[in-house]
Amino acid sequence: MTRTKTSKPAAKLIILNTIKITAAAILAILTAQLLKLDFAVSAGIVAILSVQPTKKETLRTAIARFLAFAVALIISISLFNLLGFTTQVFFLYLALFILICQLRGWISAMAMDSVLISHFLTFQQSGLQQILNEVLLFVIGVGFGILVNIFLRKKTDYIEELKAQTDDKIKNVLHRMSLRILQPKLPDYDGSCFISLNESLFTAKKQATENYNNQFSKKDTYDSHYLKMRESQTKVLQEMFKCVSKIQTVPQTAPLVADFLEKVSVEYHKDNDVSSLLSELAALRETMKKIALPQTRGEFEDRANLFMLLERMEEFLLLKHNFICNN
Repeated sequence: MTRTKTSKPAAKLIILNTIKITAAAILAILTAQLLKLDFAVSAGIVAILSVQPTKKETLRTAIARFLAFAVALIISISLFNLLGFTTQVFFLYLALFILICQLRGWISAMAMDSVLISHFLTFQQSGLQQILNEVLLFVIGVGFGILVNIFLRKKTDYIEELKAQTDDKIKNVLHRMSLRILQPKLPDYDGSCFISLNESLFTAKKQATENYNNQFSKKDTYDSHYLKMRESQTKVLQEMFKCVSKIQTVPQTAPLVADFLEKVSVEYHKDNDVSSLLSELAALRETMKKIALPQTRGEFEDRANLFMLLERMEEFLLLKHNFICNN
């Protein structure tokens, strides 16, 4: 079921991005044709190559490619005018331009700029008209690539679904803990649930970072901070899992702790400041102090593990409480 939920929004995003990138290429080509530029299709290719996953990356890449294109023009025009418009001279241009691109970190610009420069071989000249033709192809292509990313909105629905999936998996971990406390031989209690939980956290954090980079102003860091809090809680959950895994009997305090864990799992919600749960946890500790001391070594060890479990549970709840108070 988890894969199905994830695949639907992912497929929707792929379709939307396909439409946007295709539209950018088509508009770039039509604009170049409207201006009666030679090799108008190249403007569409430049537009496709200019689109990056985020607005921030697109702008950074566009600036780097502009600088690289300026260098490509200088090298190619100098070589062609000095040595002639031949394939061999173009090879020499490639060697010099690729070397500079690698030194400057302009790797993504090598192919795109060289395609535009190759047009000079067809023109067999590099006068003002030909240079203007290539510059306009570049500007049109990169321009529409930037415009596409300006309209890439923050994927609010997707990140909310990813956060909800992560929360559901944390609720399931707590629920399974409550069952394990009362059933020491609970099957398949091996911690494998943390693999799926960590995968959900990774995917959600990646999307939160992409959303952040798709904002030019008023940077919203709530999702990133929220997921960092959940990541910290997951680390605490793993410590709680170790405590529960050591329990071999069902001491007198077990039902109380199990009921509380189940209550936390039911009330686990992104907007819950957990104040009432912290109060109930304090009351639970007081109640447990009034229960008769353990009679056997096994019960003593298990009650000690339950005590450590509640210590970790307080840490788990405080992470959420502090997050709500500060955001």
